[in-house]
Amino acid sequence: MTQSPVVRSSVKLHNNEMEYFSFGSGKTPFVMLPGLSVKSLMNSAEGIAYAYRMFSDDFTVYCFERPKILSKNNALEQVADDTAEAMQLLSIKNACVFGTSLGGMLAQYLAINHPQLVSKLLLASTCSRLNPTANAVMADWANSAEKGDIDAFCDSFIDYLYGKEFAEKFGDLIKFAHKDVTKDDFERFIQLGRSCDNLNTYDSLDKIKCPTLVIGAKNDKVLTAEASVEIAEKLNCPLYLYGEEYGHCVFDEAPDYKQRIYDFFTEV
Repeated sequence: MTQSPVVRSSVKLHNNEMEYFSFGSGKTPFVMLPGLSVKSLMNSAEGIAYAYRMFSDDFTVYCFERPKILSKNNALEQVADDTAEAMQLLSIKNACVFGTSLGGMLAQYLAINHPQLVSKLLLASTCSRLNPTANAVMADWANSAEKGDIDAFCDSFIDYLYGKEFAEKFGDLIKFAHKDVTKDDFERFIQLGRSCDNLNTYDSLDKIKCPTLVIGAKNDKVLTAEASVEIAEKLNCPLYLYGEEYGHCVFDEAPDYKQRIYDFFTEV
């Protein structure tokens, strides 16, 4: 299994611009919508392509950054619409869409408002409406970000996002990767985080008609396992919950996670 080359580019929207990278040579489009991060995911393009190299033969994978200009009202639904416009301009339709955390929120809006773009949907560690746990976590992160306290921010980020074993093994590496975070990075992170404030797809989930799989973790300290259960029950779709050893970012932790994605996206 070899890593395919990463192609970096951007697409001009009608009143915005969106960066993305792609890899793979397969016929099926695979759209990846990652969660909230303090640094641009474009910095991690090669690492993501390597981690998901098993998809390169059967899929062409597109990973979209958030729009360069965020709407004044911080509407997450607008970000989803911008993503839909980018997909349409790139002639991407009937895609397998994998959304994690905030990306899973975007993926819900995408499937609800632009169903022709989504053939299969995998919602990972996400929610359809914020709960008190999520609000408290976001407030904690925003507080550290507003102070520009990188150490406190990283400690909080790692504690909430990962299981104990993963945090102990990779915590120092994660801190090192964030040592050059800037004030602008923090301000954009806060703005993106606030875009979740008005999230409520719950009452519209029945508009999602494509095959959907929800995956969460019992030890999700950010959005909670209950949020994943709620979506699956509303959609009447399959749900898989990982155990207490994994956290919110179980998609980075569990060794069999990518195989689960592959199996779901390739099953007939």
